[in-house]
Amino acid sequence: MKTPASIAGHPVHPMLVPIAIGGFVLSVAFDLIGFSRGTVDPWRLLALYTMCGGIVGALLAAVPGFIDLLSLPPPVRATAVRHMVINLSVVGLFIVNAWMRWGDPSGASRTPFILSLAGIGLLLVSGWLGGKMVFEGGVGVGDSR
Repeated sequence: MKTPASIAGHPVHPMLVPIAIGGFVLSVAFDLIGFSRGTVDPWRLLALYTMCGGIVGALLAAVPGFIDLLSLPPPVRATAVRHMVINLSVVGLFIVNAWMRWGDPSGASRTPFILSLAGIGLLLVSGWLGGKMVFEGGVGVGDSR
């Protein structure tokens, strides 16, 4: 089923999603590198910047995702709404996370890292729902003619 937010028949939402996922996963990777080296600098700053890039990417991906959601039939729309709610929760977690990191440049608190892990866990669930929409509901899949 084709979606309205597309360019030349290619859905825009899945084109933008890797920016968000990459930013969030890189931020966790930079935290882990910092922890393993026993120093937060420059890893904490890199984690913050990639996290902010992930937030921007997620908000950009949300616009065509919402446009597509409005065009979906009821059975698939319910999955899409769950997908959207989880993704907005992930973005909210990472916004709080970035705000906490900005306020604690020393990196003394481990709470932001815990928020990152929770965000990645929710992102996995959301990705599974996104895959369900594509592979079971045919969302964003054009005719094979």
